[in-house]
Amino acid sequence: MDYIEKSDQYFGHERNEMLAFLPTNAKHVLEVGCGRGVFASAIKKKTGAEIWGIELVAKEAEIAKMVIDNVFVGPCEDHIEMLPEGYFDVAYFNDVLEHLVDPYAVLAIIKEKLKSGGIVISSIPNMRFHKVLKNLVLHGDWEYKDEGILDRTHLRWFTKRSIRNMYENLGFTVEEHVGISRTRSLKPILYNIPMLFTGMDMRFQQFATVARKTT
Repeated sequence: MDYIEKSDQYFGHERNEMLAFLPTNAKHVLEVGCGRGVFASAIKKKTGAEIWGIELVAKEAEIAKMVIDNVFVGPCEDHIEMLPEGYFDVAYFNDVLEHLVDPYAVLAIIKEKLKSGGIVISSIPNMRFHKVLKNLVLHGDWEYKDEGILDRTHLRWFTKRSIRNMYENLGFTVEEHVGISRTRSLKPILYNIPMLFTGMDMRFQQFATVARKTT
């Protein structure tokens, strides 16, 4: 399965939980993996910002052009070098970095495209989510799916700690780093009893991070 075969819903998530991290004074926003522009439309309603987008799938990018000021079509690695230096207040990566061959290199370039004090906002799946961890440890199961944490189009996997390390090693200051998409199951609590509750990050399917350019 590739991106062309993804459902329409895949490219049209509203992601209101990620919009909450957007500074109200953001004037220039980059969204990598902008889909058909649903999230960008919400940004415009909130701040009126100028938005640039990068989208891999051409048919989705064409729809996004109705909302987004500048849209690049194709792999983000083919376009990020052409973005203006020191221009963006915010760069969004909503469930994108895990799809990249080298997300660290991409973030290093994006850092140069941010204004002084600009931020990257990302959501990244948590491979320590209790269902994934249980299937791996108890059943030896690491089967790829059409969607979710083990989406077959994912190339990288992260934990709460490795996400923070990625940003800090690149010279960002992590200002917010919180779990989102929390499970309602009590199983993570039960699993944490012998761990003395040191693994409560397994309650979350994703982690949302706000990392500021400081160096």
